[in-house]
Amino acid sequence: MTTAWPNHAIRRATNADITAIRAVLYAVRAEYGVLSELGANDPELDDLEASFFRDGGHFEVIEDATGRIVGCAGLYPLGAQRAELCKMYIERSARGQGMGKRLLENLLAAARRNGFQEVWLETNSMLTEAITLYTRYGFVPVEPELLLPRCDQAFLLRFE
Repeated sequence: MTTAWPNHAIRRATNADITAIRAVLYAVRAEYGVLSELGANDPELDDLEASFFRDGGHFEVIEDATGRIVGCAGLYPLGAQRAELCKMYIERSARGQGMGKRLLENLLAAARRNGFQEVWLETNSMLTEAITLYTRYGFVPVEPELLLPRCDQAFLLRFE
C-alpha cells in the first residue's frame, strides 16, 4: 500500500532503493553526529529483500514529489517472537509532516500481522524526536546486553 501526502509518498522498499536508503542513513547520521565506522554501509542492506522481507519483516521508504527517497524504516525479524525496528531515518526536509508516525504505525501493524510479540529498537540519545515518538507508542527503555556502536539506548514494545 502506498500512502501519499501532497509532496511525499510512503511505499514498500525494493533492492533498487538500497543506494538511496544508504544516502538517507548517511545524511541523518552525519547530521546528528552518530556515524559509526560503517557509516551507512549496514551489511543487512546488501540485499534488503532477503534480509527484511523474510520471516515477516518489512521495509518502507518515503519518496518526495521527484521520486527521491528522503526517509526509510525497517522491521527486521530477530526470531519468531521478536522483530527489530531499525533504519528509521527521515531527512530534515521531510520532517514534521507526520511521516515518521505513519512509518512507525505501518511497521508496528506489519509486526502484529506477522505474529511478532515484541518489537525491539536501539537508538542514540541524540535522536530526541525519534525517542519521543517511540515512547508515545508505548516503547519502554530496557537494559540491553549489547548495543551497536552508534547506539546508547534500547527500547522494547510488547504487544498485549
